[in-house]
Amino acid sequence: MLAAVQRLRRGTDFAAAIRGGRRAGRGTLVVHLLVDEPAHASMARAGFVVSKAVGNAVVRNKVRRRLRHLVRPLLDELPAGTLLVVRALPPAADASYAVLGADLEGALAAARRPRRPR
Repeated sequence: MLAAVQRLRRGTDFAAAIRGGRRAGRGTLVVHLLVDEPAHASMARAGFVVSKAVGNAVVRNKVRRRLRHLVRPLLDELPAGTLLVVRALPPAADASYAVLGADLEGALAAARRPRRPR
């Protein structure tokens, strides 16, 4: 479980990460990563979006619990002040824990990769 200071709770934080952050997706999820100024927050924070398209409440809560458990060790590797939103896609309902973990790490690595110049 994530500590309260590591969770995104306000809608404005979710909106800032989704609108202003870098996005990368894999088969079961999409991550939005916003690296903010370190002076604004002392640690990285994460939030989860698991819509009804994923499944019923039991399935959504299972997916959210798995994602929370997978994100917790990854938050320590992110710079302070980073906002991370993980949005589950419908295939996440049937994905195993290992697949979710691989997709999360792949999407997070892609979001952290520097942008190519145009």
